[in-house]
Amino acid sequence: MATWFKRYWQVSFIGTLILALCIITFTEKTESQQDAKTYQIDAVHSSVLFRAKHLGVSYNYGRFNEFSGSITMDETDVSKSKVEFEVKTASVDTANKKRDQHLRSPDFFNAKQFPVITFKSTKVSAKAGQENMLEVTGDFALHGVKKSITVDVEITGKTNSPQVGEAIGFLTTFDIKRSEYGINFGMESVNDEIQITVSIEAAHK
Repeated sequence: MATWFKRYWQVSFIGTLILALCIITFTEKTESQQDAKTYQIDAVHSSVLFRAKHLGVSYNYGRFNEFSGSITMDETDVSKSKVEFEVKTASVDTANKKRDQHLRSPDFFNAKQFPVITFKSTKVSAKAGQENMLEVTGDFALHGVKKSITVDVEITGKTNSPQVGEAIGFLTTFDIKRSEYGINFGMESVNDEIQITVSIEAAHK
């Protein structure tokens, strides 16, 4: 009787221990999944802008009207966050039809051959000593050329409203040299250095 009870107790204890470990593992996994949230970019409330200097005198501004992407944010471990972003080059808009047609041509974006500009993150980290600032490294592909770039990204706000649910905002401004991406036309009139600003609102459903 004592031997049977001892074996029953051992089996019962081991079973309880296994069950407890399973519950803990499941809870940790669930909490981790809750910490990582994926937000879809809301193009209506976002902007992709660029600035180019003309004749070394004045800045001209343009935008892209069609873009999409997702942002996964992990509040517990920022390094697990990621960004994927795509811009349609044919949607370039500088408020001048003739100039926009030229920008879509092989002289500049060559929109038929290279229909999208993409960015895919490879590393995300919190910027030391700066609240709500991230450092994002990723592959930036433009005009058939892919380069790794690192940009500073500000978290501009968060909300949880009845209209959109959970939403988060981001802002980044960075410079590229168009010649590094094979866009060399008209260097005598349009500067090599182009400033890009991306303002994002993204919603978690």
